[in-house]
Amino acid sequence: MSRTSVHTVRLKPIALFLLDVDGVMTDGGIYYTESGEEMKRFHTQDGYGLVKLQKAGVVVALLTGRYSRLVERRAKELGISEIYQNVEDKGMAYAAMKTRLRLTDRQIAYMGDDEPDLQVLRQVGFSAVPADAAEVVRREAHYVCKRKGGEGAVREVVDLILKARR
Repeated sequence: MSRTSVHTVRLKPIALFLLDVDGVMTDGGIYYTESGEEMKRFHTQDGYGLVKLQKAGVVVALLTGRYSRLVERRAKELGISEIYQNVEDKGMAYAAMKTRLRLTDRQIAYMGDDEPDLQVLRQVGFSAVPADAAEVVRREAHYVCKRKGGEGAVREVVDLILKARR
């Protein structure tokens, strides 16, 4: 079986696409203005893809170790209501979310970029990382994107999920 068809088998049952934010939806940089306000850069193709994915019936959720009002704002713009910020133990948060949404690991795709994401990456039905993710995380993922975090990597995975659902 080719690697593409293995991905299709893993992607077909996906009902939830769970994402880390910094380094996945953004380039991972933390920018501050002179006045101390935080800034983040999000890629419009990623956003459009996440809207398309939700219209196709897949729930999108954000799971991040930091808190930012900008993340809340971006989620609201994209119609994402499942937002978990300031999460110290992503594995525990994942287990609670999975139970609450009544989903199995097989129905969940996760995209992360660094060591705090490993526990979830190892459990889900499909795991993906941006091209510039930490090496230890790239070795564990089912799929390593061609694009970097904040530069269309999320859209790359969205397109794979949508293609598998056809």
